[in-house]
Amino acid sequence: MAAKSDGAAAAAGPGPEGAAGGARSGAGGRGEAAAAAAEGPGVTGAGGSGPRYELRDCCWVLCALLVFFSDGATDLWLAASYYLQGQRTYFGLTLLFVLLPSLVVQLLSFRWFVYDYSEPEGAPGPAVSTKDSGTGGPSISTKDSATASRTKEGSPQLGPGPEPSSASAYRRRCCRLCVWLLQTLVHLLQLGQVWRYLRALYLGLQSRWRGERLRRHFYWRMLFESADVSMLRLLETFLRSAPQLVLQLSLLVQRGSEPDLLPALSTSASLVSLAWTLASYQKVLRDSRDDKRPLSYKGAVAQVLWHLFTIAARSLAFALFASVYKLYFGIFIVAHWCVMTFWVIQGETDFCMSKWEEIIYNMVVGIIYIFCWFNVKEGRSRRRMALYYCIVLLENAALTGFWYSSRNFSTDFRSLILVCVVASSFALGIFFMCVYYCLLHPNGPMLGPQAPGCICPESPGPCGPPADAVTSPPRSLPRTTGAERDGASVGGERAGTPTPPVFQVRPGLPPTPVARPLRTEGPVIRIDLPRKKYPAWDAHFIDRRLRKTILALEYASPATPRLQYRSVGISQELLEYETTV
Repeated sequence: MAAKSDGAAAAAGPGPEGAAGGARSGAGGRGEAAAAAAEGPGVTGAGGSGPRYELRDCCWVLCALLVFFSDGATDLWLAASYYLQGQRTYFGLTLLFVLLPSLVVQLLSFRWFVYDYSEPEGAPGPAVSTKDSGTGGPSISTKDSATASRTKEGSPQLGPGPEPSSASAYRRRCCRLCVWLLQTLVHLLQLGQVWRYLRALYLGLQSRWRGERLRRHFYWRMLFESADVSMLRLLETFLRSAPQLVLQLSLLVQRGSEPDLLPALSTSASLVSLAWTLASYQKVLRDSRDDKRPLSYKGAVAQVLWHLFTIAARSLAFALFASVYKLYFGIFIVAHWCVMTFWVIQGETDFCMSKWEEIIYNMVVGIIYIFCWFNVKEGRSRRRMALYYCIVLLENAALTGFWYSSRNFSTDFRSLILVCVVASSFALGIFFMCVYYCLLHPNGPMLGPQAPGCICPESPGPCGPPADAVTSPPRSLPRTTGAERDGASVGGERAGTPTPPVFQVRPGLPPTPVARPLRTEGPVIRIDLPRKKYPAWDAHFIDRRLRKTILALEYASPATPRLQYRSVGISQELLEYETTV
């Protein structure tokens, strides 16, 4: 049996899969994604001891909370100061950049909560049952409540037992009502992210204190919660902190020799929030994937400094230009956003589960590209990043030069200092970027030998099952097209390449085709979806339905299962044996 991501039962045969880690895998699928638990080779994941939640992880979350509160408190304090001074325009703009992004993020967070906490109609939740599989290993499946009671006679049932009594059902309804009221109040007070930070901290500490099986369960949930809050914070900071930073810097430049302490504090808090959120997002993203090495805290601090100085130079150049040429600054921002959004769309990102969500995501990334670099495409990003920073350097120089040309060269020494600040801040940011890539990158030094991207304790070979290790046929073989029969480009081959004859028998595999022993212990959750490539999140981190299914299967399994995605390459390899009618 296979379990769809929405909980409905669906029959499916075994298929070729690609490996993805359990405790550090990502996930998400649409309604067509099926998850089946089985036992088989070619899987990596949480089969061993797995990562542990440490004290420095707890300190990192507490620092993130401190950055969040300092950013919001200084902005509200500054808005109140503008109101008391009678500067209603600045008060309205400052408050708008605080409330509007916060409302958007709270609505998204509450929508996630509603889906995560809602139950299927007529059932208290997805029923989970286990039975012995044909291969002798545990097989796990989720079913609708209507079919959950029809388990095999004699099989252990981990789903709901007998009907609960009226007293227990009443207590359960009261608890659910209290949770709904609490979450509604939290999100009305604009504290949804704070709740998620505290919940991630609680789940991490529980994974540290509990036994082995519950430790892995809490660690999975902690990763899910950390991914949610990092995505929410990334959206909020570039909708709130980035425009707030440019606005307050512009006001500071206009005031000239009378700077105020409160706008300076608000500007510093917004700048730190932007840099911290970017580094935290990258760290959580790498921690969630087993095919990438985790980002160390030294590397995260280097990323914070890198983004801190580059965003500071960028924002100061914006503020200088906007203080003189307000209309042209708006035109420049819109044009830069359009160009960067088109660049991202042209790169064909694979982040979301639908086309329109992907377009919205690309538009948000276009906003991020106004201020800093953000990797959204798999592969070596050095050329793209070098091109981006060359464009940013030219734009910063042009914006600062236009502003400086409007000043008095002979008497205005302060203008020259601001130009030097822009140049030196950008140079410092590039320096820390080089420090990160040359010394602290998870894959090793950029100029030296680099370690493989994924973690394979058994051997330095590639991650996942080898290409020749086909353990089962695909569920269905697509029909061969006429272009493939005529020798057109198929799977990267040039046109005119002769296709092998039908039913060609290949030479047998060598006695030891594998570079490392395949791990076959423990259950495996097989997801009938190709795995998304880094730097995208894995599918079960994006799709809430698949996440609920995986958590139900993981909690019902006696051992923590590992996740296994479908491998596209193996299906293409088997197409050579297909016949065409």
